Amino acid sequence: MFENLIYLTTIIITISIPLWYIIRNSRQEDKSRQELADALQKGLTEPASLHPKIDPSRCIGSGACVKVCPEGDILGLISGVGKLVTPTKCIGHGACQQACPVDAIDLVFGTEKRGIEIPFVKETFETNIDGLFIAGELGGMGLIRNAITQGTEAIDYISQTLQKTDSKIFDVAIIGAGPAGIAATLQAKKLKLNYLCIEQDDVGGAILSYPRQKLVMTQPMVIPFHGKFDQKEIRKEQLIALWQHIIRKSGISIHTFEKLEQLEQQKDHFQIKTSKGEYQTRRVLLAIGRRGTPRKLNVPGERSQKVAYKLIDPEQYRNKAILVVGGGDSAVETAISLAEQPGTEVTISYRRNTFSRIKADNRRRIEHAERDGRVTFCFNSTVSEIHPSNVNLTRDGKGIQLMNDYVFICAGGELPTALLQKVGIKIEKKFGEK
Repeated sequence: MFENLIYLTTIIITISIPLWYIIRNSRQEDKSRQELADALQKGLTEPASLHPKIDPSRCIGSGACVKVCPEGDILGLISGVGKLVTPTKCIGHGACQQACPVDAIDLVFGTEKRGIEIPFVKETFETNIDGLFIAGELGGMGLIRNAITQGTEAIDYISQTLQKTDSKIFDVAIIGAGPAGIAATLQAKKLKLNYLCIEQDDVGGAILSYPRQKLVMTQPMVIPFHGKFDQKEIRKEQLIALWQHIIRKSGISIHTFEKLEQLEQQKDHFQIKTSKGEYQTRRVLLAIGRRGTPRKLNVPGERSQKVAYKLIDPEQYRNKAILVVGGGDSAVETAISLAEQPGTEVTISYRRNTFSRIKADNRRRIEHAERDGRVTFCFNSTVSEIHPSNVNLTRDGKGIQLMNDYVFICAGGELPTALLQKVGIKIEKKFGEK
């Protein structure tokens, strides 16, 4: 009888474990299907930048990509194949590609519907111009941790191409002191290169223009000279303070408030002209942002003093009526920061019918602000004229007039194409390609 009991128990365990896996996987697939259906219904199908593209013919459905994604619920398994179920939430970590056991995932830019212009860059970060390299956001790598990795690796590649040089000529000129540029400068000093780093603004680059207390990083990173930084979440002010601490500790030199004006390739070096001087360098690393200049609306009144393209101090707009133009993370974060000020009335004008490419946390916060009456959405609308005391919008063919004190235009930025093309860098438009 005891043997029969053991036999029965074995049978139950043998049946129940696979059954538990089947039930669990079925529930997870139902959840993924629902998330994908919701994304399709809301038009949230276009990833903002770098994102995974899964080859269904190679995918074995291991689920490794789903489990490793640090953002959660971005990928799912549907019919045993990996699928990007919430595309607009993907921010390009790339952990899914590394985790895939059969190399079924490529990280790509753009989609079949929406192309993204990217400078041509080899795996070594070198462009089609010998000796000219690109790292970070300009090359499509906007995530801070990835930009830091690229800046570090780019300098490693550059150092391998250099021979003994004339001390009067820099080994490498690093243009930009955002995450990629700072990491590159730290690595250049670590490798004892004769380097130059210039930044047209202050240390931090584009991060300086972010709203106060914005969460700018959600993953640990490895910084040259500093080592591993384990804090998983860090806000704008904390990151700037960290950069300043590392710069002081390492002793690196950064020429702030010095703008690149001209870059020319000579026979065996590059000639650089800035707002403060001229330099010669054997290699150049462009670590600048993609937003060379803010994108303009080109409407009457846009040049007035009430119009701005970035928010620095929300508190000065208390008790004001504000229009924010745009539907990306920058626009939404600007609106949220302004809506938190006492007495401030905020309206968002966006040409589409939904916020299609914003982070999940931003979506939650802006929808909460709208429910509380602190923000008004004006979808399917465009600005037609800006006046001293009001703004004219066009919505579904009809005119709307809003009484208004200030306008923030957050319509993205234009790739510094003129600079790149003048140097001869090839620009490619990616439609879901590497």
